[in-house]
Amino acid sequence: SAQIADLQQKLMDADTVDRAKQRWDSIATFVEAKCGLNYLIAELVSSKIQESKLQRSLEQSEASCSDMQKMLLEERKHAAELQTDLQNQILLQEQQHQEKVNHSSWK
Repeated sequence: SAQIADLQQKLMDADTVDRAKQRWDSIATFVEAKCGLNYLIAELVSSKIQESKLQRSLEQSEASCSDMQKMLLEERKHAAELQTDLQNQILLQEQQHQEKVNHSSWK
């Protein structure tokens, strides 16, 4: 199955190369060559524009990701501080309760 798929892909690639070669071989005049080059240049420009847009999008996504990571780090730090505060309050409550119990038992 994998070998068949590989052979099919090779045939498709060869067919594409053959068609491209036939197109170039069929260009007989300077005008046809000029039209072909104009088309290729337009495709190149279009590709470069698309690449530039994708690069900007990637940079914006990376910046957004970095901002989110900073926010996550700050939230984790804040959560750790809250947890420490709560643990300290629990200890204080336990100490106060223990003192009350000790005072009650002495009376």
